[in-house]
Amino acid sequence: MPSPPLVSVTVVTHNSGRVVGPCLESVFRQQGVRVEVIVVDNASADDTPDLLARYRGRLRLLRNTRNLGFAAAQNQAIAQAAGEWVLTLNPDVLLLPRFLDHLVAAARLDPSAGSACGKLLAIGPGFQPLEEPLLDSTGIYFTPSLRHFDRGWHEPDDGRFDHREYVFGASAAAALYRRAMIADVSDGADFFDPDFFAYREDADLAWRAQLLGWRCLYVPEAAAYHVRRVVPGNRRAVPAVLNMHSVKNRFLMRIKNMTPGVYRRCWLPATLRDCVVVGGCLLWEQTSLAAFWRVARCLPAALEKRRRIMQRRRVPDAAIAPWFAAETPLPPGVGSGLPSRDREGAVETAG
Repeated sequence: MPSPPLVSVTVVTHNSGRVVGPCLESVFRQQGVRVEVIVVDNASADDTPDLLARYRGRLRLLRNTRNLGFAAAQNQAIAQAAGEWVLTLNPDVLLLPRFLDHLVAAARLDPSAGSACGKLLAIGPGFQPLEEPLLDSTGIYFTPSLRHFDRGWHEPDDGRFDHREYVFGASAAAALYRRAMIADVSDGADFFDPDFFAYREDADLAWRAQLLGWRCLYVPEAAAYHVRRVVPGNRRAVPAVLNMHSVKNRFLMRIKNMTPGVYRRCWLPATLRDCVVVGGCLLWEQTSLAAFWRVARCLPAALEKRRRIMQRRRVPDAAIAPWFAAETPLPPGVGSGLPSRDREGAVETAG
């Protein structure tokens, strides 16, 4: 009998003492798979190092002397991973016991599924249950203004996202990646773009994966809870440096991945949104003005990364553009050809 698949779970911590213990315990309770856990600590100044020390022998720990950001630290962890599958996991996520088993089993049905995501449910600080079950994320989607959001965020968990489908990409809070895709879409040693530091690195990766022909599968049976500390429309609660990176990364992502067919469809709403972003920085959030200087500093590298992506792209604009065509999470017709199991367990094609 074949052994269960090995999943490498990569966690980046930075002052995560309040949440990392329950998160790791939920990983160690996973059923149906083997797990290895790799934690990169980004120079935590709280009790995170002491908490991680309690798991000596159960995980591999890398310590950075300064905060390198989520993207670079995840790259460090992924470089150490031995699994056929890699789950990037935020320390404020609790996995239900068969989360990984459900994701791997579903992704195995389709070799073109380079990533998979489950149903993330909202939970309060300290992992306190909410009075009403609410969704946190069922994958990433883009709008014509080139904004990206988590599908279903803050909507009731009432069955509206209870069927498998393809989505644009997975939230890196709990995203499963196939080893073959990691090798294919990485830029040298970098799976995530380290110039992003934090925020939007998962959307950038998803866009690059789409251009190279990899799909992302949403699997609602795989459920987890996520304490979301950064919510849409609440920028004042976010440290100024992170808001600055968010602005910077919006433009870096566009420079690297935009194609003519998408731009023709989206140039007007995207330009209007850009005006809002620039105006907001000038009038209300001057601390984010540094984002534009950083974009300029990163521009030569971003253009070189774009050159390498476009040299290897495999998917035409006609297939990419529909993902950006509507304000709804899933444009009509996207997601056909989804593999699923019938009652006898054979693979069939829907749509």
